[in-house]
Order: sequence, then C-alpha cells, then structure tokens
Amino acid sequence: MHDQQEAAGQEPAGPERAVRPLDGFTVGVTAARRAEELGALLERRGAQVVHAPALRIVPLPDDAELLAVTRALADDPPDVVVATTAIGFRGWIEAAEGWGLGEALLGRLAGVELLARGPKVRGAIRAAGLTEKWSPASESMAEVLDRLLAEGVAGRRIALQLHGEPLPGFVEALRAGGAEVVGVPVYRWMPPADLGPVDRLLDAVLARGVDAVTFTSAPAAASLLRRAAERGIQPELLAALRQDVLVACVGPVTALPLEALDVPTRQPERFRLGPLVQLLCRELPGRVPPLPVAGRRLEIRGRAAVVDGALRPVPPAGMALLRALVRRPGWVVARAELLRVLPGTGRDEHAVETAMARLRTALGEPRLIQTVVKRGYRLALDAPVDTDKYGDH
Repeated sequence: MHDQQEAAGQEPAGPERAVRPLDGFTVGVTAARRAEELGALLERRGAQVVHAPALRIVPLPDDAELLAVTRALADDPPDVVVATTAIGFRGWIEAAEGWGLGEALLGRLAGVELLARGPKVRGAIRAAGLTEKWSPASESMAEVLDRLLAEGVAGRRIALQLHGEPLPGFVEALRAGGAEVVGVPVYRWMPPADLGPVDRLLDAVLARGVDAVTFTSAPAAASLLRRAAERGIQPELLAALRQDVLVACVGPVTALPLEALDVPTRQPERFRLGPLVQLLCRELPGRVPPLPVAGRRLEIRGRAAVVDGALRPVPPAGMALLRALVRRPGWVVARAELLRVLPGTGRDEHAVETAMARLRTALGEPRLIQTVVKRGYRLALDAPVDTDKYGDH
C-alpha cells in the first residue's frame, strides 16, 4: 500500500511513515525558471521550501538589442554559432519568427558551424530543423572554448548565445585568438519586480531559519549577493553561508559568484535538478550526527527532531532550547542561559520551564532531557560525547 501511495506522490498515512531524507529541513530556492519543479522535488522528499526568485527574465520580443543582433546576423552570417541553453535558443527562434526574421535566421544557421553546449540545447537545435556539428560530453563551455581554439579562430566571426550574463573569460580568449565575437543576448536577467521574497529569504538565512539555499544560475547567485550588499548585510550573509547554511549549486559555473567570495559550495556530478536534489538528500542528513540519549537515537534537524527514526516536529522555542542543550551535550545548561536563547521572551525563567515542558511533549520521550534541580537542564547522554564535534549543531 505504501509503495502505491509513493508512486502516486502521496505520503503513507499514520505515524509509522518512514522519515524522508529532507524531513525537518528548510531549503531556499532562488530559481526563476523551473522553480516549481525544483520545489516539488524537494517537498516530495520532505523539505519545507522557501521560494524567492532572485531574478526575472525580460520577455524576448521586448528586447531591442536582440532584434538588432538578429538582423545583423541574418544580413552577415557568422562562421560559428555557439548555442548555450535550450530555452535561450528556442526563445531566439521564436522571437525572430515574431519579428518576421525566422526564415532568414534559420537559413543562416543552417549554413554555419553550429556548436551545442549540452544535450538539452542540442534537442532544441534539432527541433528547429537544424543539426549541430558538435557537442561536448562534459556540457562545459571550457571544452567548447578548447575546441574552438584548437581549430583556430583567427579571422573567424563567432556568434555566442549568452545565457543571462556576459561570459568575459570565454569572449576574451576568443578575441585574443583573433576572432570577432558577436554576443547574442537571447534573454536578459533583471532583479525581481517584488523584492519581498528575496528579502525574507535573506532574513531567514541570517537567522539560520533555512538549512540550505539552492542556486541554478550564476546570475541568481550574483543577484542575491547584490541585494544583500544593498541592504548592508552582505558580511552577515557570507558568514552564515560559510558556516551554517549549506549552499548547493547545480554546477561550477553557477557557483562562481559565491566561490569568488570564499563561500563553499556543493555541486552534483551531473548538472541537473534531480542530482541537485539527491545531493541535498545526502548532505543535509549527513550534517546531523546522531546522539545516544536515554537509550534513544536523537537527531536534530532544522525544525524537527528524529527520535529512533520517528519524525518529531518541534516548535521554534523548543528547538532553540534543544539546540542550546546539544551544543554542550551531557553538560548542565543553566536556566538563565536557556532564557537568553528563547525567542521573544522577557526575564522570567518560568518561560524556560513552560517551553521545556512543551519540548518534552513534542519529543515524545520526557527522559531525553533531565532536570538538574536549582541548576538547569541537560541531555541524558548514554555515553561521553566529544563536545567539539557536535558544538555547531
């Protein structure tokens, strides 16, 4: 029965449902394109998703620069065309058709050396009735560049379909080799019309209210960093991304703006959404070492605990207390210190007792946390634990 429910995209009913890889974790999604698809993949595996598109795409027919470049290429065809993205290539053809230039553009493209960066854009080329000459197995622009330079580019005119932002290293290398490079700005990234979701995601990252942030394009990463700089919070954002919040990028090009600022990133071996989600399914649970507590196995996730394989959602106040106890496992934590970590409380230590009672109820096992009379509370560890190892969780 459970297998049938899983196949239908439903969760098995009842408390015995197995814990999914991302249960209890919160993931920020910055994608402008395919955000719903990525969000659905994450939610199916248990994540709570915070959508914050960091970009928007200018509609192609409104882009006067693309129109001018398309006319120029139709009149004076290049020797080589490098197509980098499927959506961009399709959009270019559709926009040209809307301007009455579709037939002329396709005719020109049929007579040039057409290079496709990867299988998706290769499919878009063939759907347009064209045939690519070559496509790299690595889907890497670096391999495309190596091939062009090995062939020799001196005196050649190369049209490069841009994918949201210039590719300066690529263009400079071609021009240094003697090529004339024509950039084709097929779609243009711009800041979102509504910055509210982006600002809320930034605030959540600073508050450690998300466990990971995903990026599927370099412009999205650059846009988020730029917005943080505009708000004067970029140093705090970078600190959170370097230490506490996992940064997952779909590929190395996407990671460049972040790694330029010393933000560590994780990337799947295959640059696709599915492998990106699989990466999160491995990495996030792997950052949560289990603790042996009162004969139970305890894991602390972003907004939940897992006790002996059962997911236990924990309210924010309880999670704040639990994290304070886990930072010093087995040691007594004073009520006054616990009061300081409680969100939105005053100076009454009774608030700690109330929140602790609710935490014990949420965990479903009161013995996990011991009360030490007149001193505070401690996790009931079964064995000594290296406190440094778990100090950041």
